Amino acid sequence: MSEPPTRGAVRLREIAPRLTFQAHPVPTELKIELVERLVGAGIRDFELSSFVRPDLVPGLADAAAVFAAVRPAPGLTLGCCIGNERGLRAAADAGADSATFLLSADEDFARANIGRSTAESLAELERLADVAAGLGITLGTYVIFAWGGPLGPPRGPADLEPIARRLVAIGVTDWVLADSFGYAAPPQLRELLAVAAHHVPPGSLTVQVHDSRGLGVANVLALAELGVGTIDVSLAGSGGHPAMPGQRGGGVCTEDAAQALELAGYHTGLDLAALVETANWLEDSGVPGLGFVRHVGPVPRAARAPAALTFDWNNPTHESEPAQ
Repeated sequence: MSEPPTRGAVRLREIAPRLTFQAHPVPTELKIELVERLVGAGIRDFELSSFVRPDLVPGLADAAAVFAAVRPAPGLTLGCCIGNERGLRAAADAGADSATFLLSADEDFARANIGRSTAESLAELERLADVAAGLGITLGTYVIFAWGGPLGPPRGPADLEPIARRLVAIGVTDWVLADSFGYAAPPQLRELLAVAAHHVPPGSLTVQVHDSRGLGVANVLALAELGVGTIDVSLAGSGGHPAMPGQRGGGVCTEDAAQALELAGYHTGLDLAALVETANWLEDSGVPGLGFVRHVGPVPRAARAPAALTFDWNNPTHESEPAQ
């Protein structure tokens, strides 16, 4: 296999500590060990938890304890998800570097999930921007279902444009555009990101793709080519939504994305073997996961010298046909 072309670095943000444990509650100690293992594998950017009502999302009720327990490391940044001022203040008190507001592009989901419309959420975000400035914490925003879902048709550039203009007017320019139900392929990613690039630099964009329809790794490669600042990934493809059990809500698999990027010539700074080991450990701990690399192994870098291939095909011996 020829060496891949040398390209730039790609920053991967690990969201499993939030996305996975909101749907699969585990002890706090396991979360802390997961983060430590991932830091050892080279991850430096995390969405560590959410500061939300513990009665609604009990799996993340220990958010402050998790933040307090994570040990500093060079270049480590710890973010979280919030939905209101109480969550924002709790995030600042916990020492979060950033907080990302949960804004839905889907009206029905917005009303069902947080009890307010998209327009009402934008008004709340504007108010929180002033609060965040006083607290000294960076405030960004999700735009979940940016490409469509969970029940409606796909969304495109015309749907994002008014939201983008409003966000710029508010002064929030750190965006996480999320393909929350895996609607997009690379062409749809490019269309929507072209609109976003008219309003904010690509480097301030985070894009979160989910692998619900098998497009995750292909989308990661497209995002790297487009120069998106950060790409969200989730170890072992784990994750889910507590209000939608049974849905394939996992993010694109960290170890699969890392291998694809490295084979394409991008630098991730991640230890693939350590990621695979941690993904297997997470599943052994009772957290369901997906992914390919950890089941079949990475693409080999050097020739192996095993015993000769053998096949247990138990085929009958065929005698030659008599001449006609």
